[in-house]
Amino acid sequence: MKQQIEQYFEVIRTSYSNFGTPSAIRDKMIVEFNDKLRVDEGNKFIKIVSNGSVHSFIVKEDGPKFKRGDILKAASWSAPAKNFARGNLLTGDFKNISWTGA
Repeated sequence: MKQQIEQYFEVIRTSYSNFGTPSAIRDKMIVEFNDKLRVDEGNKFIKIVSNGSVHSFIVKEDGPKFKRGDILKAASWSAPAKNFARGNLLTGDFKNISWTGA
């Protein structure tokens, strides 16, 4: 799933770089944003963190409601919103993803 996470990061980075008006300051902000994207792995979910805030969660294993790779919106720092998946990492479904979250 490492390669799919990198593709997911690229979608997030592209969304951020398309936001705002190009300038030298904006270029610096893009570099800082890209440097602060990270992965925190838990037991059930992979947490995507952007600049100290939770961007989204990714389901690690199939369960009764969600499939492996499902992208979930963050409900809090430690828990995803479990109403519905916003996309799926393994199928490349990123249509509901932006730099602000899932």
